[in-house]
Amino acid sequence: MSATPTHGTPLQRRAFLGIAGGLAGTGLLTACGGGTKLGDDGGEPDDAPSFSGGEYDGPKVTLQYWNGFTGGDGPHMRAMVEAFNKEYAGRIEVRNTTRRWEDLYPAMPTAITAGKGPDVAVIHNDWVATFAARSTLVPLDDVVSALGTKESDFIPAVWRAGIYQGKRYSVPLDVHCLADYANTRHLTRAGLDKPPTDRAGYEDALAELKSAGIRNPFWMPNKWPAHLMFMSLLWQFGGELYSEDGTRALWGSEAGVEALAWMREQITKGHSPAQVAQDAQYNAFKNNKVSFTWDGIWQINDLKANARDLTWQMAPLPVIGDRAAVWSASHNFVLTSQAARDDNKVQAAKFFIDYMSKQSTQWAKAGMIPARNSVREQAEVAKLPQTALAKDMEVFHFLPALPGVGDVQSKALELAVQKAVLGRAKPAEALAEGVRTADKLLAENKQKYAK
Repeated sequence: MSATPTHGTPLQRRAFLGIAGGLAGTGLLTACGGGTKLGDDGGEPDDAPSFSGGEYDGPKVTLQYWNGFTGGDGPHMRAMVEAFNKEYAGRIEVRNTTRRWEDLYPAMPTAITAGKGPDVAVIHNDWVATFAARSTLVPLDDVVSALGTKESDFIPAVWRAGIYQGKRYSVPLDVHCLADYANTRHLTRAGLDKPPTDRAGYEDALAELKSAGIRNPFWMPNKWPAHLMFMSLLWQFGGELYSEDGTRALWGSEAGVEALAWMREQITKGHSPAQVAQDAQYNAFKNNKVSFTWDGIWQINDLKANARDLTWQMAPLPVIGDRAAVWSASHNFVLTSQAARDDNKVQAAKFFIDYMSKQSTQWAKAGMIPARNSVREQAEVAKLPQTALAKDMEVFHFLPALPGVGDVQSKALELAVQKAVLGRAKPAEALAEGVRTADKLLAENKQKYAK
């Protein structure tokens, strides 16, 4: 997702959710094996010293900090790190390394094993379980306790996403999701002042826009972010992605068929060209050719800076199914097993995470939705356009905490969605084939990540 999602470049947006497939294929995840040695006693990550909050009072340390904020969010993160380094000069120096997400994830495990990786990092929620299963991360229950944080101050789904096998491995920084972007001038041509919120209204608007001369008002991608659209619709129709025990793919259900059929229908009805090239739908929207496009909130700053001839609005996804739901993800701070080899680095890294987690107001300006309810209620954050998407916290849906889930997504779900959208198979057939592949991968993952 230029995911920083933010997601910087088109390549990032295509890659960040499916990198696990490449990682598993090259053996990079298994390279960090069944538990990295953390000290002279060979202790496990759980043995890292506890954190009680307050100021760091140890000797000066240098922390390696990795993240994938290469897009419009990058300057905001750099400013936050620079402010930290200025305030704690002489005690903690944080060296910020920014890499594309598709490069960062494969590099982390082997770099950490070699002692040349990050001490602290930001990763997406769907990578937490994978890295935790390989003992690449250190639990952060003590940091959460010191921060006084609890589920009631967070969007519930994002809070739970950081837990793997009963331990917390991440501190959520934000939430980012899909949104419905609308061309305001086109809305006027359809007699609307804002995007429709339900299926009937949305479909009527698309028909009206075609009648008003907009040849293809809603381009349907077959690649990024098509699978994010499918997941949103799947949840809207009452479906689920995977069984609770992570052994079966459930997205081939009737809800999945309905979701994918609606996506394909936008092409057969003439609302979209038959084949939309990668990122073409977003570029067409920026150039006033498309009336509606579903994309991530990480596009807000890009539209503000680079679409000066476009007048646009942003709204939650319309409810095409029976309930409101939207694919969502989250950036999370994690502490690595590399830092856990040095007690002082552990304390300094936890102090840094503590500090950064309190900067949610500043981070919201990067286009993100703060994970904390209390921060979203602040006046300067409440007025930001993305904050309005969080009025109903139950709409946010996340990938489950399954090790290797990205592998299943990229090799099964995404390919099934693409095949159906392109008309190469009926939705039910494409999903059934994808589920068969997914179930095999899930079984392999059970063995691969077994402790």
